[in-house]
Amino acid sequence: MDQRVKSERNEGIPMHSKSSELASRPVFFEQNRVFRVYEGGALFADFFGDESTDGNQPEEWIASSVKALNRDSTDPNEGLSTIRGEELKFAELLKLEPELMLGKGGNFEVLVKILDSAIRLPIQAHPDKAFSQKHFHSEHGKTEMWLVLATRPDARIYFGFDRKLTKEQFSKSIELTLTDKQALTGYLNEVKVKPGEVYLIPAKTVHAIGYGCLILEVQEPTDFTIQPEYWCGDYQLNHYEMYLGLPKETALDVFDFSIFGADCISLSRRTPKVKRSEAGVVLEDLIDHADTPCFSVKRVTLEKASHVIEEGRCVCIVVSGQGELREHSGTKSGQTLRKGDYFFMPDSTKGIYQLATGHSLQVVQCFPPANHS
Repeated sequence: MDQRVKSERNEGIPMHSKSSELASRPVFFEQNRVFRVYEGGALFADFFGDESTDGNQPEEWIASSVKALNRDSTDPNEGLSTIRGEELKFAELLKLEPELMLGKGGNFEVLVKILDSAIRLPIQAHPDKAFSQKHFHSEHGKTEMWLVLATRPDARIYFGFDRKLTKEQFSKSIELTLTDKQALTGYLNEVKVKPGEVYLIPAKTVHAIGYGCLILEVQEPTDFTIQPEYWCGDYQLNHYEMYLGLPKETALDVFDFSIFGADCISLSRRTPKVKRSEAGVVLEDLIDHADTPCFSVKRVTLEKASHVIEEGRCVCIVVSGQGELREHSGTKSGQTLRKGDYFFMPDSTKGIYQLATGHSLQVVQCFPPANHS
């Protein structure tokens, strides 16, 4: 039987025993598509190998313990990942087995997504921790990073203002978007993108994902977005969707107007740092804690080689190729891996499993902040 088939439910096993078992091996998940008001998703068909088309479920939330902020959603658990073959939510397993999953004093304060934009998303910014604490009673802002996985023709992003603006000027320009959907794009730097590029988006920086981008996004674990345009494609945003219930003038304090000019994209673009390259194994840092304390992102590339996963407490996403996840000290066959597969490595599994391929395999690893203790 294909090992991608759902695991047995082990009916009758006590919850503690069952949760301990789940937290002692790699954790795979059910599909977890999330509703957004923008359209996209067609590029999922190649990445995930499904039959996706453009629609209003353009985001896959990966190993998520964060609920989506969709005000009219009928699903109280929207955004929360479910463990493959189980009824248990990932967030529940984290609470049931914190030490096995996260190690002593560990955390998983990060949200990972893969999204595909068929249209330009609204121009937006996200709060930093101080703004979130004051207005949303949250310890987390929303710094994020993007790894471009694939593109449609003429794909682009927007980052930073192209000129010096005041809050008052920006506020007046927002009202023009009611009748001119592109009224704000002329105020931002427009950047054409290609697969493999890495961008860091600090909290409070104006930005937008443009048309045609399949992106792996790693961010602080919130869904806080201030997007002060009246339209997202053909959908008219309401006040809550624009400002998350805050007064407009308060919400606009999320934007840092000191980030402007044609060269400010250099604040965002990152060049992967090769940490090791030998015997068919290349290890790279895409984002490290020198870039941001909020998370780190690494990439493993294998060519007819194997690599022991020495670190736990991370999400792994297969971004290209095929291979296997298996115990490196045993002879049993493991879990077949293909592009689009993803899983969580509990802290309890570090040093036990390896990635292996007789061909080529590339896996991105996403880590939360360093342990508090």
